[in-house]
Amino acid sequence: MKEKWLYWATQLQSIAQAGLTFSNDRYDLERYRKIRDLSVEILNEYTGIGYERVKDLFASETGYQTPKVDIRAVVVKDSGILLVKERTDGKWSLPGGWADVNSSVGESAVRECLEEAGAEVIPKRILAVQLANKHNNKLFPYTIYKIFVECEHIRSDFADNTETDEAGFFSLGSLPELSEIRNTRSQIEMCFNAVSIKPFEALFD
Repeated sequence: MKEKWLYWATQLQSIAQAGLTFSNDRYDLERYRKIRDLSVEILNEYTGIGYERVKDLFASETGYQTPKVDIRAVVVKDSGILLVKERTDGKWSLPGGWADVNSSVGESAVRECLEEAGAEVIPKRILAVQLANKHNNKLFPYTIYKIFVECEHIRSDFADNTETDEAGFFSLGSLPELSEIRNTRSQIEMCFNAVSIKPFEALFD
């Protein structure tokens, strides 16, 4: 764990949310609300995001707390990997985003490629499942599993959309500035290595 305060805050939040879900005792419920509020105060103190914003992002869910799932499509063609330019920060990432309910991992990868890059692909195999806070440069106030899915490229026709400005294939030696909240250079290198090795055992940690 990179930052102990983040680990403590997320653990407090998880305990509080589970308690609020499963407890029936009104005194215990009040204690769990206080624990949840404390976790929000810790995050607000260290991040400066703002109490209400942190509460909306971090402490508004109900039910047993589980990880969020971020799916990234890995499309390699002619020694280049497909990247999209994110509108939010002007930097580049693998096509992807949060998994949708009632969608499989493969369906999510296909959808993200089409929406963000105008690319038609066929999902082939999972290359890696990673815990974001172990591999990405921004620390998240919730647990994220990042799933990297190798996809076969069929055709591309980039179209204007609300999430990305451009799409293109880049070699490892000519990568543009990466949106490191979404993917780092080491993750891109991992993808290049994985698609060149067959058979390849999926990485996980």
